[in-house]
Amino acid sequence: MSARFARNSAAAGIHWLPARAFAEVLPKSKKRFWRKFVTSLNADPDGILLVDKADGMTSHDVVALTRRRLGTKRIGHCGTLDPIATGLLLLTVGRGTKVQDLLMSEDKEYAGTFVLGMTTDTQDRQGEVIQQRPVPALDENQIRDAFEKFRGDFYQLPPMVSAKKHGGVPLYKLARQGKVVEREPRLVHVYRYTIDRVALPEIDFSVLCSKGFYVRTYVHDIGEALGCGAHLKSLRRLKSGRFDVANAITVDQIKTATREEIVSRMLSLPEVSRMRGA
Repeated sequence: MSARFARNSAAAGIHWLPARAFAEVLPKSKKRFWRKFVTSLNADPDGILLVDKADGMTSHDVVALTRRRLGTKRIGHCGTLDPIATGLLLLTVGRGTKVQDLLMSEDKEYAGTFVLGMTTDTQDRQGEVIQQRPVPALDENQIRDAFEKFRGDFYQLPPMVSAKKHGGVPLYKLARQGKVVEREPRLVHVYRYTIDRVALPEIDFSVLCSKGFYVRTYVHDIGEALGCGAHLKSLRRLKSGRFDVANAITVDQIKTATREEIVSRMLSLPEVSRMRGA
């Protein structure tokens, strides 16, 4: 500091810290600076994460795991997958939650297996058996005729074990209390289906359907059309709109990846908009 600058500072009532004293103060300001800098780096991410859900997990389990790994609370999912189902689950993160309803409205594609001759109270393998019937010697034409009855537009009755709400309460909670309430059928649409394997009593299939579609109920209704009942054994969601499970991160990868690695797998909102053709 020059003598002239020092005299002018003193005249103005400004007192500068000695170099040693300034050095002692600097580390505290550095700590504040780095704290703010690191906080900005860890700001909540925004976008969509494609996850390949594992068997046995609920959709909420996947959300909870991802919240912990990303250290953020603003995460939702688009379209519940039952615990027995695997495959594509879209997670909306940060500002991505604002497009959740749009993404939930997309058509979806599934592949699965059902078993004839046995119906359950949940319409899948996790439920209690409520009826068993012999499986007739069905030929391919009879099976296809049953599938054809549920093609195009038709009405489905939501199962009691579902996330659909009645009076603000999810149906599955009422079902746990042993209650059965009246449900209103909903209009759904099947664009196409395939029958991939017939090894009675099992049938492998795929279906491309509209939003709000219950594959468990689809299988149940086909079983009734065949006269012997059926329940869903396994299910995998392959696509939701233009999003494909082939591009999804697995649950095991989420468990072991760093936060930065998970964020790098996310689609930004502009990318999502371009993929949807918006």
